[in-house]
Amino acid sequence: MSRNEEIAILKEIAELLNEGTDSKTILAEVLKKLLSITGLQTGWIFLIDENGGHQLAAKAALPEALASNHNQRMCNGDCWCVNRYNNGRLNKAVNIIECQRIENVILENAGDTAGLTHHATVPLRAGNERFGILNVGSPYKTHFQKDELALLEAVAFQIGTALKRIKLTESEQETALISERNRLARDLHDSVNQLLFSLSLTARAGREMTDVVEVKQTFSYIQDLAQEALGEMRALIWQLKPQGLENGIISALSGYAEMLGLTIEVKLTGISSFPEKVEEALWRIGQEALGNCKKHSQTTHVSLVLNRNSDFVKMTILDQGCGFNYDENLELPSFGLKNMKVRTQSLNGTFLLKSEPGKGTKIQIKIPI
Repeated sequence: MSRNEEIAILKEIAELLNEGTDSKTILAEVLKKLLSITGLQTGWIFLIDENGGHQLAAKAALPEALASNHNQRMCNGDCWCVNRYNNGRLNKAVNIIECQRIENVILENAGDTAGLTHHATVPLRAGNERFGILNVGSPYKTHFQKDELALLEAVAFQIGTALKRIKLTESEQETALISERNRLARDLHDSVNQLLFSLSLTARAGREMTDVVEVKQTFSYIQDLAQEALGEMRALIWQLKPQGLENGIISALSGYAEMLGLTIEVKLTGISSFPEKVEEALWRIGQEALGNCKKHSQTTHVSLVLNRNSDFVKMTILDQGCGFNYDENLELPSFGLKNMKVRTQSLNGTFLLKSEPGKGTKIQIKIPI
């Protein structure tokens, strides 16, 4: 491959990467483009977190044996290239002799590998930050030349730089979102909240100034509505601006439950600190679950159990209220429950809901650390 051809390839891939804002979308497009213009046939990208866990972020033309059962062999278990990356020994593009995942397929006679036995492995990085690995190969290709590895290294650096850009953009967007939430919370507190408080006082004054029973009842009804709206507004402000979260998730959820008029029993085991994103998810999920207890359980008593170890955090919220019919094989019955599940799964966690009429409701989430 000539120098001009390499430059053209890098230019095409750079244009794709510069346009993208969603990491998984651009990884799939770049992998497809890379295989198309280099003549290689198969590829996949693993994103690897700081704990060494990998996820299959993009794939192209995987052999049937690797793609079966929703890419199960690619998503589970270790392999030599991931282990080398996690051990800090994968610093440049290298030939990996015999893919462990493919070797396992052959040993187990578990399906067709379409002639794929080897692949090149390249770390995805930008400066000192590492994001994962790019693997590419072709049937019966057992070695990559130096110029091929150099090109793959250049492409991998472009991908790593794009991933860093997206990560920074997402961080900026999250900061802007928090700022906007805080602004909206202040506005609601200073305007709508004060108006509702004034309405409640006016209704009480009107009730005391009249002797007409019907008018008293009307003012009492208005005052009750204003008080209820104030409670809803305070809950909304809490959701927009998690006051007390700086003192920890337990303090925040306990305060939120108290604000809702719930009696909460809290038990914490293990380590009490959490990564920022995990703590934010626990806070939002806990708010939703406690809000559901207030609205639907017909009880004011709820228990919260939080367990944290070096591998995961598990939060369980349980009430002994009225419960409801729920079949785990069917779709979740409310937007709030769906939102809790989405938040949990966005952090690669698991969401469990159990409820029966007269036996209360249990919500349990488990998020890897």
